[in-house]
Amino acid sequence: MIKNTFLDHKGGWYIYRVHTQKTKELCDERLHAFLFAMLASCPHDYFQEGPRSSSLKFNLSGVDITYVKGHEVCALAEEGLKVNEERFKDNHSKVQVFMLENDDKTIAMEVPIWLEPEELDNYQELFRSPFPLSGHIDLVRVEDGKIWIWDYKPGARKERFASTQVSFYAYMLSRRSGIPLDHFRCGYFDSEDAYVFIPVKEIKRSDLMLERLP
Repeated sequence: MIKNTFLDHKGGWYIYRVHTQKTKELCDERLHAFLFAMLASCPHDYFQEGPRSSSLKFNLSGVDITYVKGHEVCALAEEGLKVNEERFKDNHSKVQVFMLENDDKTIAMEVPIWLEPEELDNYQELFRSPFPLSGHIDLVRVEDGKIWIWDYKPGARKERFASTQVSFYAYMLSRRSGIPLDHFRCGYFDSEDAYVFIPVKEIKRSDLMLERLP
């Protein structure tokens, strides 16, 4: 019921996994089509050069982050760390695979995603690169009719720029699937804390509070 493919992208190997049954039952057909297309025809060249969403070091204005204590994804993370302690070496895999296999809302993990320069105003000014922005979404869940983009962040409460990373994930998946951004929600979490927010509708320079690190 889980299909996977190995992705040799900049930064290492990624195992993209899709739960076929849950995807068929829960997905908008446009998201379903994209997820399955990436199993066979991911544009690997887009992931070899250019900026990575996980490396963005600035904050987006207009993002209203809500702290949620006791969110169900925290309990799933805690259980995954225990159950998969000997199965995987890294905590990301422990949590991601457990949720994909056992959570009835999680449909995919390590989803390859990208944004081409012409798809965003002031792209060159923001990212200082002619190459696509790219990344891999930790977890995609379908909750109450919304598509949730979740990023597992050990030490989530200390994160400064996680909301920027996940916001761009939502923006990129909206672009790739053709599903309006209003249908997406975002969050990042660990086994203790979860932070959720609605992605900003438009990302442009006037929406940015630049806090770039050297």
